[in-house]
Amino acid sequence: MTRVLINGINGKMGQALKRLIQTQPELELTFAAGRESGETVSADFDVLIDFSTPQGAQEAFALAKKHRKPFLTGTTNLPETFLFQMQQEEKIPVFYAPNVSLSVYFFTELVRQAAQMYAGYETKLHEIHHVHKKDAPSGTAKNIAQAIGFATERVTYERLGETVGTHTAQFSTALDEITLTHKALNRDLFADSALRIAKWLVTCEKGFYTMKDFAKFKLKEHKK
Repeated sequence: MTRVLINGINGKMGQALKRLIQTQPELELTFAAGRESGETVSADFDVLIDFSTPQGAQEAFALAKKHRKPFLTGTTNLPETFLFQMQQEEKIPVFYAPNVSLSVYFFTELVRQAAQMYAGYETKLHEIHHVHKKDAPSGTAKNIAQAIGFATERVTYERLGETVGTHTAQFSTALDEITLTHKALNRDLFADSALRIAKWLVTCEKGFYTMKDFAKFKLKEHKK
């Protein structure tokens, strides 16, 4: 059984994670903290999952290092210094992705290939999220933009109702238009993926991991 500590339990992702953990016998929620942890952890845990704030993520990372346990975060807008710190980590397994969905990762790769195939076309990137989302454009949109060398300030965005997350890449000329869209229908998409990554992360060696590493693992698993 994998014992999970969630940091950011009061958020939408935290609540989704809690609910899904309760449906999986191989997982146990041993401790949950708010968006800024700052709480004394008395329970043992095998992996720490963080979906909180930049400050909360840094506090959670320090906690994971203190207990020598794997750390997974999907919190966005993290300071560059903290990202560098995670990338240099050598004592625990660390996983970071601005979007933990495997399907979003493959969508990003598809957009990357399209950008190469349709070089010379006018490119547009647009994203839609719920009205509660603080960062705009989203971390996912920034990641897609970076993947194709598209300026972040050119990414357009909307905040509509309770939209989970929609990302669209458009390539056009006066003669044709190609549109690629990924639409998340339920937040469970991300929560389920985060739990799959967490179960994989506890088997990993110390070091820094991203969605590219998890995708390689899943592809090898699929070929078996």
